[in-house]
Amino acid sequence: MNPFFNPTKIEAGCDEAGRGCLAGPVVAAAVILPLNHGIDALNDSKQLTEKKRQALVPLIKEKALAYGIAFVDQVKIDEINILNASFLAMHKAVDVLKIRPELLLIDGNRFNEYPSINHECIIKGDSLYQSIAAASILAKEARDDFMRALHLKEPVYNWQKNKGYPTKFHRQAILENGISKHHRKSFRLLPKVE
Repeated sequence: MNPFFNPTKIEAGCDEAGRGCLAGPVVAAAVILPLNHGIDALNDSKQLTEKKRQALVPLIKEKALAYGIAFVDQVKIDEINILNASFLAMHKAVDVLKIRPELLLIDGNRFNEYPSINHECIIKGDSLYQSIAAASILAKEARDDFMRALHLKEPVYNWQKNKGYPTKFHRQAILENGISKHHRKSFRLLPKVE
């Protein structure tokens, strides 16, 4: 995995979690890593077990030169669509970095330009660049924590397990209980009936 895209610039890796969920926010993180951070286990969050991700979170926060995590809720997602909400969450995560980056590495193939900072879109960037991998882990774990807390308020949807993703159980729970205020109304919450 590459430490940098351009070693002469201060780079922030950016990624989001929760785009495909039926409920809850989309969460993004931005991370600036130092040259020799010594976090050997960095990888795309989807390739890591929950236990490994959770162990990496404090390490990333401790070693990073700067990091930011930001949430965009389901109301805003319904208002501006999930793609724009993902970009907004990334912008908000960059906004709170205590060091201003000179280059943003974006996981994916599209991005809404951040004012006066260049960016590179990198498909599968979370498995190619360490800073994006670190951002993917922070975003995923922050979102999972949020959904676990939400589960305590709305246990019928079993969000502690499915985190808001469209599992069979989640869809069945929507069918039986209706939707909560945390569901994204602009998403197809139930499969089409033929």
